[in-house]
Amino acid sequence: MRSHFPSINLATIVCTLGLSLVVMSAATTHAAEDSSPSKPIKEAPEKSKSGEASDNVIKSKSKSSEKSSEKSSEKSNAKAAAAQRDKEELDADVLADKIAKKMAELRKESERKAPPPPAMRRSEPKPVQRAASITNPSAGQPHGSNLAGDAMLIPHDVHWSYEGEGSPLRWGKIDPANAKCDTGERQSPIDIRDTIRVDLEPVQFDYKPVRFNVIDTGHTIQVNLGAGNSITILGRRYDLMQFHFHKPSEERINGRNYEMVAHMVHKDVDGKIVVVAILIEQGKAHSLIQTVWNNMPLEKNDTVQPSGTIDMNQILPKDRQYFTYMGSLTTPPCTEGVLWVVIKEPIEVSQDQISIFSRLYPMNARPIQNSAGRLIKESN
Repeated sequence: MRSHFPSINLATIVCTLGLSLVVMSAATTHAAEDSSPSKPIKEAPEKSKSGEASDNVIKSKSKSSEKSSEKSSEKSNAKAAAAQRDKEELDADVLADKIAKKMAELRKESERKAPPPPAMRRSEPKPVQRAASITNPSAGQPHGSNLAGDAMLIPHDVHWSYEGEGSPLRWGKIDPANAKCDTGERQSPIDIRDTIRVDLEPVQFDYKPVRFNVIDTGHTIQVNLGAGNSITILGRRYDLMQFHFHKPSEERINGRNYEMVAHMVHKDVDGKIVVVAILIEQGKAHSLIQTVWNNMPLEKNDTVQPSGTIDMNQILPKDRQYFTYMGSLTTPPCTEGVLWVVIKEPIEVSQDQISIFSRLYPMNARPIQNSAGRLIKESN
């Protein structure tokens, strides 16, 4: 049968008993004082000390109980915290495991849907292209030229020009037909110096007015002539086919360039070529040059056919002494075996006439080539 009284711990009982003893002691002392006022009572202090000791014991036991309770509570809390950490670590491991499994499932699904990679094809080795060999490295090159570019390969769609990928140093690589531009040993133009002065046979010019047309070739202004003009030199006759212009002059005389030059191309029945070069310097206007400029086409590769004629005697200077040497054409295919006749006295054209040509072709001259010890004769 359970008691209806509240539970009382030992400390409370002890404390209550102590208080009761104190009260009883006090009452006894009071009664003794009333009956014998002249006799001091000495037991009271001793009993008081005993009560204090009892109180101290009770307090000590109480504090001990409290410390024990606190230690028990701390242990309980530590166990609870450790259990919570274990639970959290377990939850984290479970979550990581779930994430890893989900990622694996997504990766498999992505690989299943992705198209298969294309089959690898073995690349065939490309054939090695080699540049044409040069038998004489100095031939066909300007003085001091760098041959490092000889191994370069030029695209097939590049056309020869005076600058860029089609510049003169690459003419021989653009087309196999131009090989002489690189390998030739008698190339033009040259710097005419160290000549031999001799009595040269005069060139016999047989020029007369003929029909003509003017074409812009994309490299120069060229005048094509009708039949009837010719020269005779060294006992052979050569017909004048055409003449064209370069700026500045391609030839040099003892290192000197001129403003322009006109090249008059002659050919005999066997196809041999003689080029007569007329040097041009700035001065007064020239009537024949103006006739050509008046009939220049508006577009490149177009031709203008005037109704009149042109008299080539007008382009010749009065003094017709000359230099002569064996060389080549100064444009691709740089054919060699060409006899050059360079008239020593220049003709004059005006600055305006020079400027007209310059607007179309500010520079269309091949660089100076190696003379390679060639014999150059000069009229005495």
